[in-house]
Amino acid sequence: MTVEIVRSGFVESVHRARAFALDAEGRPVVARGDVAAAASPRSSMKPMQALGMLRAGLALEGELLALACASHAGEEFHVEGVAKILTGAGLDEGALRCPEDLPLDTQAAHQVIRAGGGPARVTMNCSGKHAAMLATCVVNGWRTEDYLHPAHPLQRAIRATIEDLTGERIAATGVDGCGAPLFFASMAGVARAFRAFPTAAPGTHERRIADAMRAHPEWTSGTRRPEAALMRAVPGLMVKAGAEAFDAFAFEDGRAATVKIEDGGNRARVPVTVAVLRALGLGLDSAELDALAAPPQYGGGAPVGEIRVRGQV
Repeated sequence: MTVEIVRSGFVESVHRARAFALDAEGRPVVARGDVAAAASPRSSMKPMQALGMLRAGLALEGELLALACASHAGEEFHVEGVAKILTGAGLDEGALRCPEDLPLDTQAAHQVIRAGGGPARVTMNCSGKHAAMLATCVVNGWRTEDYLHPAHPLQRAIRATIEDLTGERIAATGVDGCGAPLFFASMAGVARAFRAFPTAAPGTHERRIADAMRAHPEWTSGTRRPEAALMRAVPGLMVKAGAEAFDAFAFEDGRAATVKIEDGGNRARVPVTVAVLRALGLGLDSAELDALAAPPQYGGGAPVGEIRVRGQV
């Protein structure tokens, strides 16, 4: 399966995509590319990391639980939410160990700069996860200074949770962009893991995460991000994007999938995700989904082409 970048009728660039999907019974129905090989899901792991924290005693609900799963845009409400999680744990921004960064959202970044600010840990897109990690440490009396070390009790608990959900042993451990341990798993394993969230019984930790993400999609990404647009366009969808063009999603009826653009080209990720959704019979008549399926390419401010998926899903 490929994604073509078309301008003025000419194919400028091509991305290759991998995809894996399960039907409502949990049977594989899509397998494009090597979906059994170890992959780097990056931030698509965040719901699993949050589950490890809930199992270890973290007490978050609603928007703040969604924020713990987020690659947030650094909008004002995101920053305020991170501060609430830290304050609830008796900590402040100084306890965060994620790198300093400007907000991902361009408007939010401009607001910070206009106000005389600059890169900060609290505006880094993973700060919600890091604040939740720190809160989990406080609940358990664990050290907060080295909470990102792979041997820390927090990270051992998260690793065990990921292995439980994926049904796989962790293939390798690296370092994510935010400094947290990055656990490698197959695309098939990540799809199985995502399936466990919305299919879980109401009130369980898994279901609480799925419900929080689906009820508050702007908290897991941002008001102007495609992940929020996807969840608004497709009722019941739980989706989480990761860096280097990874996507994972699931539904309450058991359908689930993962997507990876092989060269990390993020512009190709959402069109492939929409194509997989439609291959599973989801979101076929949504105008908003149509716009995400084939984003226009512009020349001089006017549409002159599109991003399109080619080949069978």
